[in-house]
Amino acid sequence: MEYATFGRAGMKASRIGVGTYYDPLFILSAALLRFRRGRREKVAAIRRALELGINLIDTAELYRTEDLVAEAIEGFRRDEVLICGKVWPSHLRYEAVLKACEASLRRLRTSYLDLYLVHWPNPRVPLSETMRALERLVDEGKVRAIGVSNFSAEQVRSAQEALSKHELTAVQVEYSLLERRAEQELLPLCRKENLALMAYRPLAHGLLSQPTGALGKALRAVAAKYKKTAAQVALNWLLSKDERIFPIPRASRPARVEENAGGAGWRLQPQDLEGLEGALARAQGA
Repeated sequence: MEYATFGRAGMKASRIGVGTYYDPLFILSAALLRFRRGRREKVAAIRRALELGINLIDTAELYRTEDLVAEAIEGFRRDEVLICGKVWPSHLRYEAVLKACEASLRRLRTSYLDLYLVHWPNPRVPLSETMRALERLVDEGKVRAIGVSNFSAEQVRSAQEALSKHELTAVQVEYSLLERRAEQELLPLCRKENLALMAYRPLAHGLLSQPTGALGKALRAVAAKYKKTAAQVALNWLLSKDERIFPIPRASRPARVEENAGGAGWRLQPQDLEGLEGALARAQGA
C-alpha cells in the first residue's frame, strides 16, 4: 500500500481507504431491529483492509457501523489506524456536537477520533457554533483534526473562516470518473489550501466495477494493458489526478477489499487518463 500526507494534519494515510456506509436498509434494520445483515463479513472486510496496510477508515454516527469498526480494529495498534467519524446535521449545536462525539467514541471504544467531519451543512445552525465545539474537542484531545463533508467550495471557505485556533484538514465529497463536479471548485481549493479530499462512491455504486458502453470498453482496454481490473483502474484514475485525493470505497467483503487495494501502488500514464476522459465525454455526448 502507498501512503501520503493527509492534508494539514501531517498524518500518513493510505491512498485508498475503506468506507463503512452500506445502504439505507442496513441503517434502518440496525436502528429498528438491531440486526445488521452480513455483519461478520463486513468486520472481516475491514480487518482485511488493515492487514493489507489500509489505515484510513471512514464511518459516521448515521451509518450504524461504529461498533463494527471497533470490533475490526481490535488487536491492531490504535496509533496506526486513522478513524474518521462524522456528526449528523441535527447535532451541530455546540452541546450536541460534544455529546455526539462522546457517543461515537463509546461505540468505537477509543479515546479519540483522528478526523471528525461535519456530515452535511445545516443552514439553521451557525458554522461558528459548530466549529467552536469542534475546536474544543481538539483542545481536549478527543479529535485530532477537523473536516467537512458535502460542503461546497464556498461553504468550505466559510468553515475555515469560522475556526479561530485550528485549521480544516479534509473535505469529503462524492468524486469518481462518472461524478466529476469536485473538479470545478473543490479540488482547486484543496490544492490551494492543502486539504485532503476524501472521495466517496469512487466506483459510482459499482457502475465502474462492471462498466458498459464506450467508457466500459475504454476501461477494460486500460485494465488489460496494466493487468488490472476495471475497478482498480477507476480508483487509480483518482489517485493519478492529485496526491491529495483519498478514495474510500466501501468495505463489504474481504475479496472486494483486496481488489480495491490493488488500485494503489502504480500509476496510469497521461495518455490513459486522456483516453478514459475522452471516452467518458463521447459517452455523455459532449
